[in-house]
Amino acid sequence: SVSRAIKPFAEPGRPPDWFSQKHCASQYSELLETTETPKRKRGEKGEVVETVEDVIVRKLTAERVEELKKIIKETQEKYRQLKKDAELIQAGHMDNRLEELCNEIMMWVISLL
Repeated sequence: SVSRAIKPFAEPGRPPDWFSQKHCASQYSELLETTETPKRKRGEKGEVVETVEDVIVRKLTAERVEELKKIIKETQEKYRQLKKDAELIQAGHMDNRLEELCNEIMMWVISLL
């Protein structure tokens, strides 16, 4: 059921069996094996103790945040370059490279899809 629920959020290029129940279970088992078990704390009743699942969620969330920051930075850099190119085109300084630039832009747009 989890594999079906997360399938719409798939990254392009994943193999068809990536979201099979068997593959999801093996990935989860691997996460459990490679994650350090948090130390149990002695404390009063009602104290929240961090579980292995909490550690995994925190780790994967941090990794995804870093991935998204990288994607945002790359997108911002590409935007700045395209804006600069657009200004040069409007000023008439890039007339000899218009076709090349158009192809670059189209490839970039296609890669975003």
